[in-house]
Amino acid sequence: MTSIETTSTESTETPEIVRVTNVSKRFVIRKDNSLKERLVAFGRGRQHREEFWALKDVTVDIQAGHTVALIGHNGSGKSTLLKVIGGIIEPSSGSVARRGRIAALLELGAGFHPDLTGRENVYLNASILGLSREETESRFDEILSFSGIGDFIDTQVKFYSSGMYVRLAFAVAVHTDPDLLLVDEVLAVGDEAFQRKCLDKIRSFQEEGRTIILVTHNLSQVTELADRAILLNRGEVVYDGEPGGAVTQFRNILEGRRVKEAEAEAAVQVAKGVDPVVEHGRVVSAAAWAEGREPGEPVQPGDDLRIEVTLEHDTGITDWMCAIQIDNTLGQPVYGTTTTRVGSALTPLKERRTVAFVLRDARFGAGKYFVNASLMDSAGRHLSDMPQACSFDAPYYPLAVGMVHAVPEVVEPSA
Repeated sequence: MTSIETTSTESTETPEIVRVTNVSKRFVIRKDNSLKERLVAFGRGRQHREEFWALKDVTVDIQAGHTVALIGHNGSGKSTLLKVIGGIIEPSSGSVARRGRIAALLELGAGFHPDLTGRENVYLNASILGLSREETESRFDEILSFSGIGDFIDTQVKFYSSGMYVRLAFAVAVHTDPDLLLVDEVLAVGDEAFQRKCLDKIRSFQEEGRTIILVTHNLSQVTELADRAILLNRGEVVYDGEPGGAVTQFRNILEGRRVKEAEAEAAVQVAKGVDPVVEHGRVVSAAAWAEGREPGEPVQPGDDLRIEVTLEHDTGITDWMCAIQIDNTLGQPVYGTTTTRVGSALTPLKERRTVAFVLRDARFGAGKYFVNASLMDSAGRHLSDMPQACSFDAPYYPLAVGMVHAVPEVVEPSA
């Protein structure tokens, strides 16, 4: 049996502001998209619908005053869970109980009517979130100032940019005095200055003891803002606890997906008759570890990171070089070099050889990193590439976020 319950803010029977119990959510996907396809398949006993379970038996209790991040890859169920918590969609089974006033920023433009002006939509959206017209009137100037919309407030919102939508929606939501704020990645749309303003507002909510549940792909925000993180994978909760641990688990899942995608792409190329490596030269393997530590141990700040690349060439090549590039989990380059840049004089490559790079005093920010290895000729032409040939981890650091490790210190300004 499915139920969605809302209890009064007066109730103090339980410390939880949200209780999700054994919730599953099923979507039905049609396989045939046109009338012709349906008519052709009519009477043939073909199955036209496919079930997709976005959530599978999820149980989560969230206590008041906490900031909880929901993370996972696209399709993992995090946005569906947030909508179920917000009462936007009903679960197929299980129950959801929550208390207090809820403000939800779940989809761009949700709660806005495109043919109404920004001003009219402020009153409409505020009423949906539980404010009377008098309450909205008293807060209107603050909402307008926070949004930065200015004279566009009297323009129909269908002419707004995505950033203007988010500005106004967030401004309304945070000025309704919510007990529970739900945010689904919409902050990624606004400009940098507005994002800072939103993050400052979220921090002030935290200081006031309000509850925040957010969905984000920004893993730095997870460790910076949340005191708890829930990782979903294929509709199931696979981790619930400390944000740093959730991020590490998520990066491990991402690594597995990216490796499988690379293997699948290589198989496609082979099936097409295209050899993914140049005929005679190839990168065979690579490994990365901190000198003085066991392989697989995290690379600590200040360690010497050793990267060994094994290459081979069947017929021999005189002028060649080996290149490495280190990427983060988002595929962004973090570091790169070649034997030529380092000034290493290489003898002709014949058959198999291992090249070792040592990165002295490496200081990578927390996270997982992938090493891409390449065999190139003297002109810089790639003879063979091995994407994500190996990986290493840098440990979680509570004092800062980012791809560079540095110890922060606050000092008095000089006179």
